[in-house]
Amino acid sequence: MTRTWAVLHDRNARLFLIAVTVSGFGTSALWLVSGVWVKDLTGSDGLAALCMLAMWAPTLAGPLLGTLADRVPRKPLLIAGSLLLAALLPVLFAVDGRDRVWLVLTVLFVYGAAGVVHDSAESALVAGAVAPPLLGDFNGLRMAVTEGMKLVAPPAGAGLYALQGGPGVALLDAITFVLAALLYTGLRVRENRRGPLAPPTSRDAGDEPSGRGATAAEAPGRRPTTPGRPRLFKRKATAPEAPGLSPTATDRRTLFRRASAASNAPDPGRLTETDPQPPRRPSPGSRPTPSRRTPTGAGTRHIWVHPILRPLILAGGTTMLFAGLNGALIYAVIDGLGHSPGYAGALYAAQGAGSVAVGLLSGPALRRLGERRFAAYGIALTAVAAGLRAIPSDPLALACSAAIGAGLPCVLIAALTAVQRETPDALLGRAVATAHTLVYAPNVIGLAAGAALVELVDQGPLSALLGMVWLATAVPLFQRPASASRIASRSPSDANPA
Repeated sequence: MTRTWAVLHDRNARLFLIAVTVSGFGTSALWLVSGVWVKDLTGSDGLAALCMLAMWAPTLAGPLLGTLADRVPRKPLLIAGSLLLAALLPVLFAVDGRDRVWLVLTVLFVYGAAGVVHDSAESALVAGAVAPPLLGDFNGLRMAVTEGMKLVAPPAGAGLYALQGGPGVALLDAITFVLAALLYTGLRVRENRRGPLAPPTSRDAGDEPSGRGATAAEAPGRRPTTPGRPRLFKRKATAPEAPGLSPTATDRRTLFRRASAASNAPDPGRLTETDPQPPRRPSPGSRPTPSRRTPTGAGTRHIWVHPILRPLILAGGTTMLFAGLNGALIYAVIDGLGHSPGYAGALYAAQGAGSVAVGLLSGPALRRLGERRFAAYGIALTAVAAGLRAIPSDPLALACSAAIGAGLPCVLIAALTAVQRETPDALLGRAVATAHTLVYAPNVIGLAAGAALVELVDQGPLSALLGMVWLATAVPLFQRPASASRIASRSPSDANPA
């Protein structure tokens, strides 16, 4: 827990966490109340469900929206985004009937898009403001705070809605964003100042500056920039002088013939077109240095070719897909226990408590296990708990909910921490946004598939099957990752798929 206290004593980390707490309270309250509000205004379950869809839909454009966090200074972007939402939310004061519901959906859509940019900028800024050894602890505390707000804010928002209606909750959320903006102004961060935002030049990052040619040893597999020819008449000739003769034109012609013969001789450091061409392998510094004008898809490519990030992101997306399936079964589980739908509150509370606990312990666990094994153990715990929901038992159901809450965040924390550590600063906003898209978008698919399957298959066998399939996805993370030497020995087509 020493590292956890170190995070709390760090000024920037502390301000980030307080801002997340404040704005997260308002977001969680609005997330619950918006659906209830639209349901009261229209009586339509479909329109109420569109509220959640409107907030989640911008996640699909994560790689594009995350580019903004790489091309604009991030601290001002956080402040401006918070103030934008604070100014936007009062628009909901005008919603007073069914014909104004479109305003709610529009505001929520912009809210979701701003949230994608905000999360990308915040994660990228945190990676530079918080010491790398503390990133796992910080991300765990952030998860604990977020889940804690999901326990506290919805009841508070429901109470405020009962007293003041939807506009009262919108005003509360706007105030929280103003407070968050004030907290962000107190951050002491120094962002890298870049020159004109020009695209990368054709010269590889590993080349020498102009004026000095790289040799064959410095750039293996490449043709030297300066051929290994002798320099003519650069130095005074030291050929022995014949008696009675000085170095006249005859001697110069002799030197010239020798130099010409040397220049026409095969150069061992240079290959001709008829020579067999060895396969070229990129040197570690042979890729262009990322810049803020690197294409939008560079974040996706970075994650896909990275031997550490790709398995974690794929595991996170698969986990959230199955989490959506499992979430869609919650009311069928409650029916099997013989309770009313309100019992979901107790199960969600147990799940939230598990998430808070693992958030506090994730830093030490990451240092002890590493990202892959930490994520794998979390997936395994979640899968076993989801499968045991097939057994109708109140104590077991509560225990499974707590276990799911503890296991599910592990792969999310591990993946985000790895992205922050393994991504260049110029790509970090796009990489984080891409990772969020790849991880969270499958959750929506899982919810839709689960809603269809629960109508066709009994919950018990479905939960048991889900648990077994889910458990199998943890196996690849227990395997040893590819080493750097093995990756370097592959061909370019293996390391850089088109």
